[in-house]
Amino acid sequence: MKYYKVKKECFFSLIFILCLIIITSCKRQQNKQASEITKVALRNVGHELLIANDDFTSLVLPVKEIENSKYQIAFATDLVIEPSQLVTIIKKNFEKGALSEQYLVEVRQCLDKEIAYSYVMDEQIEEQLIPCAGRNLPKKCYTITIEFRNNKEQITADYRNYIILILLILFAILLYLFKLKKIKNQQTISIKQQGIPLGNFVFYPEQNSIVFKEIEKSLSKKECELLAIFIESPNQTIKREILIKKVWEDNGVVVGRSLDTYISKLRKKLKEDDRIQLINIHGVGYKLTIDN
Repeated sequence: MKYYKVKKECFFSLIFILCLIIITSCKRQQNKQASEITKVALRNVGHELLIANDDFTSLVLPVKEIENSKYQIAFATDLVIEPSQLVTIIKKNFEKGALSEQYLVEVRQCLDKEIAYSYVMDEQIEEQLIPCAGRNLPKKCYTITIEFRNNKEQITADYRNYIILILLILFAILLYLFKLKKIKNQQTISIKQQGIPLGNFVFYPEQNSIVFKEIEKSLSKKECELLAIFIESPNQTIKREILIKKVWEDNGVVVGRSLDTYISKLRKKLKEDDRIQLINIHGVGYKLTIDN
């Protein structure tokens, strides 16, 4: 029983760990999918910037995710960047890709990594960090980095969803355990209610009773233990020593004539069915016989 309990606890622990792994895996899959959508939108930004420069042949280099939620667009050629045009192109592609509306954009010169232009977009309100929106950036090699800023509400919502999901898993496990316990109790009750046929009697060892034609007779604990031993070995002689040991000596009590007294009591309670006999095998023990 202890082994079963430990095994069951390990089983549910594994289920819980597996659920957490699935949740984490799903989240990673979602993040990967979001990253791919973001890269597609950023490549479109790069292509539109090249077209704005009347450049239809140069390539946009592969978009890199240089940090978590931070991406870089690079070009194979020099180009002119008009700030207001950059803002419009990025906003349009981000809306098309349903990306976050909160992000930081930095245009850096390839040679010295200095920031040539940057701005923050926060809830569609543009804040110019470098006041040069009206001037074009000269034709040079540039990289554009976009860092998405996850708002606190989204982070809170994610944690809340995780907590709700974990609580649901725990609730499901507890519900299953409760139902399992209820089923076991019902099975135990059912087993207890299933009596053992004994001639015209039905023996209920758990209730310490026998029933004859719907009439119940109570048995003492010793009577019940003796009858259970006889039923296990019908039509077989059971030595006195064995009966005394199982019913009395194992409980720390040694008796003399008590066995004969309880046998006599059992005979009286079983007398309604004359097919049932508790026979005394002189000098040896007793035997339960049932005439079919």
